[in-house]
Amino acid sequence: MRKCLISLLLLPLLTPLQATVPVVDRAKVGPAAMPVQMEPVTAPFDVSGIAAQEFPARRIVVQMQKKGLSTRRIQAAIDRMSERGGGTVVIPAGVWTTGRIVLKSGVCLHLEDGAELNFSGDVKDYQPAVRTRIEGIELMGPGGMIYADGAENIGITGRGRLVSPDTDSELYTVAQNYLTTEDCVNLDDPVEKRVCDGLDGRPLLMPMFIALERSRGILIEGVTLERSIFWNIVPQFCSNVVIRGVTVRSHGHGRTDGIDIESTTDALIEYCSLNCGDDCYTFKSGRGLDGLRAAAPTARVVVRHCESLRGVGGVVLGTETAAGISDIYVHDCVFDGTDQGFLFKTRRSRGGGGCRLTAERILIRGTRYSAFGSDMLGSRKWVGELADRYPVREITQLTPEFRDFTFRDIRVEDCAQLISFGGLPERPFAHVLFDGLEADCVELIRLQDVSGLSVRNAEIRVQDDGIRLDGCREILFDQVRIEKRKTH
Repeated sequence: MRKCLISLLLLPLLTPLQATVPVVDRAKVGPAAMPVQMEPVTAPFDVSGIAAQEFPARRIVVQMQKKGLSTRRIQAAIDRMSERGGGTVVIPAGVWTTGRIVLKSGVCLHLEDGAELNFSGDVKDYQPAVRTRIEGIELMGPGGMIYADGAENIGITGRGRLVSPDTDSELYTVAQNYLTTEDCVNLDDPVEKRVCDGLDGRPLLMPMFIALERSRGILIEGVTLERSIFWNIVPQFCSNVVIRGVTVRSHGHGRTDGIDIESTTDALIEYCSLNCGDDCYTFKSGRGLDGLRAAAPTARVVVRHCESLRGVGGVVLGTETAAGISDIYVHDCVFDGTDQGFLFKTRRSRGGGGCRLTAERILIRGTRYSAFGSDMLGSRKWVGELADRYPVREITQLTPEFRDFTFRDIRVEDCAQLISFGGLPERPFAHVLFDGLEADCVELIRLQDVSGLSVRNAEIRVQDDGIRLDGCREILFDQVRIEKRKTH
């Protein structure tokens, strides 16, 4: 039998809770607070691989097409600028339409204030198929509405807007017939034969808004992404990525992750504001055997001075975790209205996992579910009987793990549940520390298959003060004051 060590101080509601943790200054998060120059980056790990990009002084202002697509004119300017050694290609103020744009080395695509770049909803405008990854599986498809592959020193900047096609477009309606990669590809085929371009009766998977593949030295700054129909900003197999002051507005459209850092190392996300229909600041590294084959982890990522207004999770690891996710540092952020604050999710068939996440000085408000949640089982709909907790499975290369997470100086307001962690009986969710926690919530804590969780220096006001443990060990509450609030 697993043993639980519990040290818990319960007090009746005698006096109001006293503030025990720093309160994040809302005026210092989001795009409006962003300084002109990137401030030095600090973290509990080496951040020397993160540096701001600079571009040569050359500029080309694109003569946009007043009617129809400006794709050829934009692409010709990008190609010419790259051939000249790099510089900035400017989209002027006005409302324009384009198909897929391919960034090339040395080029920054700059949208002037007042520029609105609308993307076509026609399948033909995202051809030919390019190499990309969807939900952790590599394949050939539309890629991104803005795409790059193997580029160095590239950027997307300015105060303009990028606008996705509507849900009544051909691109969206055709792709609805193929909601998962399993519907589209044979994983035994080489990537080059996994074609999902929507032509000649082949399946179609939607393009991401910005998909940057196998590139290094990336700057995305200041732009607003509107009405996305799929994931918004997705660097994959990249390094030295800086995303600053970006606004994403895609709430109301499902599967519209805000920023997905996937199989990418050395990244900074700062002063961003995400209002999403799915996960917000998300970290992934491939799925199952396909992700193990690619063997490209996500590591050394800093998220600071950012906000999430709506979405499934504020900071999310998974579900694609095959090559591992490690050394994530999140500080001075606000999650205001997300379903969950921090969410860690994977499946028995996904492999890898996540470790060494540190979060400090975070405000979490108004979560529909838990402020801190994990789910390693999933549902039978997606993984069949592997979603059943028992029987205990043999540990293999596809058995994921989550461990070594630290949360300091966290304030939680008006949440449904404080902590809901679920691991695997064969590999529990392990080694989690909360140190400095102030919370107001309806339900307290539910743990299943968790090993080594400590809550220290906490003041919690709660309606249901039950602590539910199943299959847990080494659970410690030290200097924790719980005050039971009255029901209304």
